[in-house]
Amino acid sequence: MSIWEAILLGIIQGFTEFLPVSSSGHLVLFEKILNISTPTLTFNVAVHFATLISVCAVFWKDILAILKKPIQKLTLWLIIATIPAAIAGVLFNDLFEGFNDSGVTLGIGFLITACFLIISSKLKPGTMEKENMKWYDALFIGIMQMVAIVPGISRSGSTLTGGLFRKVKKEDAVKFAFLLSIPVILGGFLLETYDAVKAGFENIEILPIFFGMIFAGVSGFFAIKIFVKTVLKGKIQYFAYYVAILGIFCILDQFVFNIVL
Repeated sequence: MSIWEAILLGIIQGFTEFLPVSSSGHLVLFEKILNISTPTLTFNVAVHFATLISVCAVFWKDILAILKKPIQKLTLWLIIATIPAAIAGVLFNDLFEGFNDSGVTLGIGFLITACFLIISSKLKPGTMEKENMKWYDALFIGIMQMVAIVPGISRSGSTLTGGLFRKVKKEDAVKFAFLLSIPVILGGFLLETYDAVKAGFENIEILPIFFGMIFAGVSGFFAIKIFVKTVLKGKIQYFAYYVAILGIFCILDQFVFNIVL
């Protein structure tokens, strides 16, 4: 992998990890469009670590509050909401990796994301704070996150929609969605680290990994800021238009043009 490819993939990973447009879907699409070889395990470990740092940098106050008082309702809600995606990841990992390799779900996945975002933009603002949720609210949001394992379906978009649907306040729905992303990103990072250790960290390319990390972390930081502002201003539908166009393009390419997918 060249440095420029690493920078490009780092930027794509950073921005799409947190914007409601599906990072997995964009990475699959750009790898196919630009004919970029699949990143090594070591590169994946590095960029996931960088995006983990970026979300912690933005929400450090909320994370610190949880660490200072780990036994609280919010901690329990985050654990409950993490369970569905964790179970699905363990049971159906090979299936989802097949979806990633083929890109077969991209068009439908992007359109589902567009639907989620349109729904979230139409929902009346809720008043419930994240700490006052019930266990079934957290579970519902967790199921929405589980759906987003499919490439093309955005995790941040689906969890935000889940929170707003359960009448959580906009600001708290956004915070919960990003706090919920931490155990998922951390879990992916640990699994990829384990796989990389088993493989012996072969094909380590220091400079591409370094630049990929830097650009993934910085773009991830700004992506979170953009997403939060967009949601609070009630402009989330613009992301819906984008992924809808992308979904239509992918479907047309799959069944008509056969250029990319």
